[in-house]
Amino acid sequence: MTTSPYPIVRLTPKADARAVRHGFPWVYANELVLDRRTRNLEAGTLAVLEDSNRTAMGIVALNPASKIICRMLDPQPDATIDEKWFAARITRALAHRTRLFPDPFYRLIHAEADGLPGVIVDRFGDVAVVQPNAAWADVLIDTLVAALVAVTGVTTVILNGTGRARSLEGLAERTDVVFGNAPTGPIPVPMNGAIYMADVLGGQKTGLFFDQRPNHAFAAGLSRDARVLDVFSHVGGFGLAALAQGAASVLAVDGSAPALALAEDGAKAMGVADRFSTRKGDAFDVLSALGDEGAMFDVVICDPPAFAPSRKALDAGLRAYERVARLAAPLVAENGYLGLCSCSHAADLTKFRNASARGIGRAGRRGQIIHTGFAGPDHPLMPHLAESGYLKSVFFRL
Repeated sequence: MTTSPYPIVRLTPKADARAVRHGFPWVYANELVLDRRTRNLEAGTLAVLEDSNRTAMGIVALNPASKIICRMLDPQPDATIDEKWFAARITRALAHRTRLFPDPFYRLIHAEADGLPGVIVDRFGDVAVVQPNAAWADVLIDTLVAALVAVTGVTTVILNGTGRARSLEGLAERTDVVFGNAPTGPIPVPMNGAIYMADVLGGQKTGLFFDQRPNHAFAAGLSRDARVLDVFSHVGGFGLAALAQGAASVLAVDGSAPALALAEDGAKAMGVADRFSTRKGDAFDVLSALGDEGAMFDVVICDPPAFAPSRKALDAGLRAYERVARLAAPLVAENGYLGLCSCSHAADLTKFRNASARGIGRAGRRGQIIHTGFAGPDHPLMPHLAESGYLKSVFFRL
């Protein structure tokens, strides 16, 4: 037993208490004793988790409406979750990022791996975008933001409460400026020698995908003097990095006109607009059309959204990845390069790689795998949580 200002919740005898003690950060709904008192606790309530023998295991955040009913916050059952507690975790995360990057443009908090379950913070200079994707972070957002400002010195904090993760937690969508003033326009972000324009208020996710930074760099190294096709380009991720390394030309394909406009603005800011063009449309349709047109590129990169966001969607997602590879492979010149990416945690590397290889084979091509890439080091992995290793990229020479 323990004395605490927080209520107590308890694992069932069949729950794997050892996994939680060894670092697994989640408790599923079927692993917790769900009596009337526990069911009536509000989403975001902090509680002391005990095992079935009533031994305290730490402080958890509870959400009776979620399949992940508890998220471990601190293994010390006497911990107090206050601004000082948040500041300690943000300080630790910041020390890692400032060692990695000379400029303050990176993912600052990567959820469970940085000790703040369900919380994402991306930093764009003096602006931070917070995604509170778990109920407890929504409840304590003011405390979190106060610690974030105190530790980093950012002058603006935007709350981006959109996306599938929040809906799974039963949380409403919202986007607010919770500290400081809203940016007057897109924020220029220097990365890999390129300049990206991040729309932190109206763009996809937080406005830019920092996770692909090392994969952008690898693809750019293949792209000197090359004709490059960047499919699912968003704001020009792979294409602008390729131009920064001397690509002869880049064609960016995306279904979003605003994203392509931001990509064009980035190319203009870099002074390479004469080598950059865009094509709006469904990626599958554009890939098919380019094939019919006999188009050919030295480097083709496809970075689609998550086709398999859950296990239920895995089979359909793998078929979609296979189709991307099948349509893209014929566009790659002899001895050219094809880079294929997946951000679906449900599709592990082996399944994704096999689906990609099947698609290449169905297109009548053969290739060597020359590189496998993952998210950058500002997206650390929690060893106990496979879901934190969602991003993978496989580069083929055809």
